[in-house]
Amino acid sequence: MEILEPTAANLALAGARIAAGGLVALPTETVYGLGADAFNAAAVARVFEAKARPSFDPLIVHVASAAGASRVAASIPPKARALMEALWPGPLTLILPKVEELPELVTSGLPSVAIRCPAHPVARAIIEASGTAVAAPSANPFGYLSPTRAEHVARMLGDRVDLIVDGGSCEIGVESTVLDLTREPPRVLRPGGMAREAIEAAIGPIDFPPPGGGPAGGPSPSPGQLDSHYAPRTPLRLAPEGGLGPAFAEALREGRVGRRAAVLLLGEAELARLGSLAGAFAELRLLAPGGGLAEAAASLFSTLHELDGLGLDEIWAERVPERGLGPAINDRLYKASTK
Repeated sequence: MEILEPTAANLALAGARIAAGGLVALPTETVYGLGADAFNAAAVARVFEAKARPSFDPLIVHVASAAGASRVAASIPPKARALMEALWPGPLTLILPKVEELPELVTSGLPSVAIRCPAHPVARAIIEASGTAVAAPSANPFGYLSPTRAEHVARMLGDRVDLIVDGGSCEIGVESTVLDLTREPPRVLRPGGMAREAIEAAIGPIDFPPPGGGPAGGPSPSPGQLDSHYAPRTPLRLAPEGGLGPAFAEALREGRVGRRAAVLLLGEAELARLGSLAGAFAELRLLAPGGGLAEAAASLFSTLHELDGLGLDEIWAERVPERGLGPAINDRLYKASTK
């Protein structure tokens, strides 16, 4: 496994490695992806093996431009074209009918495919150099914290990856929003880095799952739908809607708090509200001191990676406001929490 700087020669090398059936970890604006030729069934199987990913969980196929979507989508309806024009490249994945040539392993046997065009120029350059569409789930063991830095990938996957291209820290830091366009109205299957408000500005009203909710019953065309996902090894306890105060005070009284616990809050306002209870924690982290949700999303996984390496007994976290990227952050916290 090599970690490469994103020089022109190395981007060409990474693209060639994908074209030859290899696995390349590449940076996107959301998280690092584990890329393979989407039309090469053997290469895609290596992705599942490297991640220990169950075959019922479909992959997102990445293209270098909106024009590339027609290589993997059998049809592109008007709303999809409007979204591609307004919001691609970007952290928005579209569910569309798939072409027959895609291996069933990519789509878990479903008639649809998840497609996106990443905003990171390094990712697009590698996809372009590969000459194919690239299936690229997050470059981590299945169910664990997503990687937002090259060193996260190296630590978690090591020699299971042929190359890692280091594009720096991911700007957005949570996975893409997944929108199902095979139904009307379109429905968000996974909240992520593209806010609901931006999608509705482009195509009008959409269905949006409640916090902690998701599609009910049957296989989903979107990844990230399991009740437990994106989780650190350290148990994460998610506060109820009212915040940590009463819940944590009661847990303290009843002796249900580990000796070395951490607290994860949005910003200074939430810390002030917690008051003297903050002194009961061994570690304290603010996702965004000023309370900005974009900053909080960008730091979420890297902060959880840091806390997970400290030998803590548990991590306590509060939900953030349900606006902008808030639903994506809360979705990841809910799925990472101990149920």
